[in-house]
Amino acid sequence: MEPRSRTGRSAALVAIGILCSRLTGLVRQRVFAHYFGLQSDSADAFMAAFRIPNFLQNLFGEGALSASFIPVYAALLARGDRREATRVAGAVAALLSLITSILVLLGVVFTPLLIALIAPGFTGAKRDLTISLVRILFPGAGLLVLSAWCLGILNSHHRFLLSYTAPVLWNVAMIATLIAWGARTPLPDLAVMLAWGSVAGSALQFAVQLPVIVKLVPDLRLRLEMSEHVRTTVRNFMPVFVSRGVVQISAYIDALLASLLPTGAVTGLANAQLLYTLPVSLFGMSVSAAELPAMSGAVGLDARDILRERLDNGLRQIAFFVVPSAVAFLALGDVVAAALLQTGRFSHENAVFVWGILAGSAVGLLASTLGRLYSSTYYALRDTRTPLRYALIRVVLTTVLGYLCAIVLPPMLDIAPRWGTAGLTASAGVSGWIEFLLLRRTLNARLGPTGLPASLTARLWTSALAAGAIGWCIKLLVPTTQPIVVAVAVLIPYGLVFLGMTLALGVPEARNALRRVGA
Repeated sequence: MEPRSRTGRSAALVAIGILCSRLTGLVRQRVFAHYFGLQSDSADAFMAAFRIPNFLQNLFGEGALSASFIPVYAALLARGDRREATRVAGAVAALLSLITSILVLLGVVFTPLLIALIAPGFTGAKRDLTISLVRILFPGAGLLVLSAWCLGILNSHHRFLLSYTAPVLWNVAMIATLIAWGARTPLPDLAVMLAWGSVAGSALQFAVQLPVIVKLVPDLRLRLEMSEHVRTTVRNFMPVFVSRGVVQISAYIDALLASLLPTGAVTGLANAQLLYTLPVSLFGMSVSAAELPAMSGAVGLDARDILRERLDNGLRQIAFFVVPSAVAFLALGDVVAAALLQTGRFSHENAVFVWGILAGSAVGLLASTLGRLYSSTYYALRDTRTPLRYALIRVVLTTVLGYLCAIVLPPMLDIAPRWGTAGLTASAGVSGWIEFLLLRRTLNARLGPTGLPASLTARLWTSALAAGAIGWCIKLLVPTTQPIVVAVAVLIPYGLVFLGMTLALGVPEARNALRRVGA
């Protein structure tokens, strides 16, 4: 079984890769904000259309394919059966290519019907532009799905860095498109140019991984064959597809409801989601992705105590970083949004609007991130049905609560309709907590007690809230309106106070964080 030091290093590599990808994503969004602003039909149309490649990349790349394919492929490699592992990899690639081609063709043909699902509130020229953008983006989405297969191969061979940094090329291609044509192209046309830039970036993301795949699996052949191992992968795929994709499904529901709100709601929600999914991906995904092969090995050896220990250690690592992230979004979200997005047509008022949405997301940030690791534990146990059951509950709750909080409540409370967007993220957070508690309760009945100790939870929240109070005071005292200067003056002390307090309160993860930095 993989030693703990190796999985720790793997988690660090995943985190580095995700950080590089997300940072370039933030740069892409800042450049987008500069040229598109927030309250424009072109911005809303592009953001609605852009959810399709984002959805498939997040769902396949960070979820369903990895959780269904990696346990089978990695187990064969661990047993030394490389020949069968190669056959499985080739069969899955062939099957995925066929399905992806069909999905892309259907997506292009039936785009007008799809728009009614992703943006029912769009009409006229705004709807027509969205249809054009979706049709351009679909082939790129297909390439991103194939990139997810590459990720599964690379992760199983412990090549984590390349698989998680490859999306950098996708973001860079879009940034280059905006810089090259942004200043001299009107908004509707610029949105079309940017869509083609996204397709080019998808091709680059897929192509950069292929040489390493060929080296790792030299005898790879794409053949449609259904061996027992391939059937196991397919059998596990659909339940994992739904349960892993619940965050994306919930995001789609949020976007659908946001399209019913005034102009700017869809783009504001997309901007906020880019920010609040960063800690989920950076901390939750890095730990979950690195632990899945190790957990699968522990299950294979029937070492349930080791499995429980890995889960608890992973939960502690995640909470140490996510708790201060949630408090920062709640108390200092305007500082974060302004520093990253306030430029050109994106005003300070727009940053305050995004802050409101971020504050709503803080409600369920910890639950969503911890829930990802609990789901990985179920997948290691080859149980895909339990996470699916609870994911469906979350989707239903997200839909009902989201509609109430976004559409029904604002008029009743005499609040401007666009602020219903913050109600979407807050209600999704409540649904996330319910799903997390269900996942934990069921797993505890199976493995014994798991979860964060109450004393650790109290120390983390106390430290984060104290740091947030100091950051808030500094924000009020900083005598400048330059967003980046304010962010440096506020966020650095915020982080240092949190780290200092957790060290003083004896939180082991604080010492571990310092040790890693020192190393």
